[in-house]
Amino acid sequence: ILRNYLATELKKSLGEVDDDTLDTVDDTVDDVETPAGRRERSLGGSANYFSVAASHFAPVHLVAVVGQDFPQSHIDYLKERHIDLSGLQQVEGDTFFWKGVYGPDFGDAQTLETKLNVFEHFSPEVPQSYHHLPYVFLGNIHPALQSQVLDQIQKPLLVGVDTMNFWIGGESAELAKLLKKIDVLVVNESEARLLSHQKNIYDAVNHIKKMGPSIVVVKKGAHGAMLFHPDGIFSIPAYPLSHLVDPTGAGDSFAAGMMGYIAKHHKHDFKTFKHALIYGTVMASLACQGFSFDRVMETNESEIEQRASVLRKMISLD
Repeated sequence: ILRNYLATELKKSLGEVDDDTLDTVDDTVDDVETPAGRRERSLGGSANYFSVAASHFAPVHLVAVVGQDFPQSHIDYLKERHIDLSGLQQVEGDTFFWKGVYGPDFGDAQTLETKLNVFEHFSPEVPQSYHHLPYVFLGNIHPALQSQVLDQIQKPLLVGVDTMNFWIGGESAELAKLLKKIDVLVVNESEARLLSHQKNIYDAVNHIKKMGPSIVVVKKGAHGAMLFHPDGIFSIPAYPLSHLVDPTGAGDSFAAGMMGYIAKHHKHDFKTFKHALIYGTVMASLACQGFSFDRVMETNESEIEQRASVLRKMISLD
């Protein structure tokens, strides 16, 4: 699996494979260049983006791996956000490293360099204190490792999953096993089509639902997101932004706002999910306006609610 992963990353660096997702598979250190500038040794990773954003809504219990080079100052910040780090493994070696560059339209990133480092031998260990948590979100990682995490949680109320084209195309059997055990799948349009082998997005979602998840959320980038719930369909636009800095982690931040809102209100009916998409969109918009999770770290409840109010007015007929 790791050899295949590295081979694909090499092809990406040569421009032979499209990188359709901006999410990473663990806590990382990134070198990122966008039309707005460049940031070296920038903190990143799905676990980081998700934890920081979700902590604005509900308590977060993290499972991830970092190396000895990961800054203690950020670990201290996560603790200040009351993020439970019992599941954080800090081991000998360097943290996962990714280097990428975005084109002039802030579209898909071109991967220039990837180093697995400590992630190469990562085996998720879920602390005993996490075993009865009601809400679980499995960030973008090999589906076998996602299953390994989920199997250590006892009877969760709602399980959400993120994945990517690489796993859909290369680990379809493991992903199919996982999908039978989850409730919510979060994918972008191309991933939905690849997973379902359907061109029409509605046909694609119906096919995916037959694979397991009863709820599917389709991310559409600058065009917003769509919710496919057993009780209905809901579409939301993106939050209007005139100034972009770095879209890395926007998908993870979206999932964090959505799952964080659901956990805060302890409900996942259709109405609650519609509101959850609003807050997911808000957190994604914030992530895009700073390198790393700078803007998500500095935001507050007042700003989050102000942006949520703008979105509500955009979708209202009143």
